[in-house]
Amino acid sequence: MAASDDRSRNLFASVESDAFAEMIRVERYQTRTDAFDAIIAETHRHFWDPLDPAYIDLAMPFDLDERTILPLEVVPELQSAVADRLTPQQRNDLANASARWWLSSVLHGEQGALSLSAHLCQLLSNPGTVEYAANQAREEARHVTAFSRYIAARWGTPLPASSVFGGLLEDLVSTPDVGRKIVGMQILIEGLAMGIFAALHSRSTDPVLTRLTQLVMVDEAFHHKAGKMWSEEALPKLSKEERASLEDWVCQVFQLLMFNLFHPQHKQHIYQSFGLDWQWVRDAMRETYSSDVRREQMTAANGIFRPLIRSLFKSGLITERTQALYSPWVRLSDLSSESDGVFGTAAVRDGLDFLAQVNASRQQTRWRAVGTPSR
Repeated sequence: MAASDDRSRNLFASVESDAFAEMIRVERYQTRTDAFDAIIAETHRHFWDPLDPAYIDLAMPFDLDERTILPLEVVPELQSAVADRLTPQQRNDLANASARWWLSSVLHGEQGALSLSAHLCQLLSNPGTVEYAANQAREEARHVTAFSRYIAARWGTPLPASSVFGGLLEDLVSTPDVGRKIVGMQILIEGLAMGIFAALHSRSTDPVLTRLTQLVMVDEAFHHKAGKMWSEEALPKLSKEERASLEDWVCQVFQLLMFNLFHPQHKQHIYQSFGLDWQWVRDAMRETYSSDVRREQMTAANGIFRPLIRSLFKSGLITERTQALYSPWVRLSDLSSESDGVFGTAAVRDGLDFLAQVNASRQQTRWRAVGTPSR
């Protein structure tokens, strides 16, 4: 076996988080894999600065009293009897409050990804994999900055994380189990996030949010590749018992996200400001949001949970033993014929083209500033 192939083994081997002596063991430095080098090198091509208006102008105004960030028809509460109890202005305000809640959840998810990536730098032993994790932590940090600044510009402050989502993020960040960390964040959370980002990118009426979600999707497309590498390299090495345990855990997390993440109970503080009881809102939504409606939305190509299920399926985490849990919501046979590419490929491709133009211009400006001839 070639030396480079030797270094590609055990990409996701781990140590105890307090075992720093292992990290400075001389022999360890010679085990660096080059499996992530292409992804790391691409960082320069899709670099963007959330504080530089050349990439995204977070100061661009948007009148929340006159316009909604998301169309009224995509706000589930307003497709029920809830809308009948509200004035036109209240419908506008509820739609924007709902968008604030969604984006706050996205912000908390990005912070979870940042903290988890940083923690992986302490747990992973292969220097090449550690470098990738550090690289992702840097990209997640700019997502936290970008969504923090966007929410500040539109509403001032984000809303707290729900107990369900916040608890899940805390569990993923704190667990010492590298496999569950990577599956939980790179496949489960990132898979769901890509569905949400794609929906926001295609439906938002705020051009700032449209650009922001596109730039984040570009970064996440590369993070998705790392999750896929884990499933190809580490999953086959698990014992039958370990794999079954992981699949069962994935099922539990999927159900937790699907049935609780957007439950009206977690938005009751929003409803209170409109004089609405959350339980009444829940019942009103149930009358129009049947299992058939949910199934249709899940099956749709632009459903937010579809990228998550597809990621699980393509990663080999949905098997004959567990497919009955997912098949009522998405036709798994359809997923078999789909490519392994990232969800929202067109938006990602356009985002890369945009970044190539901006970065080329910024590079020429820097060259002129230091007296280096432009190319």
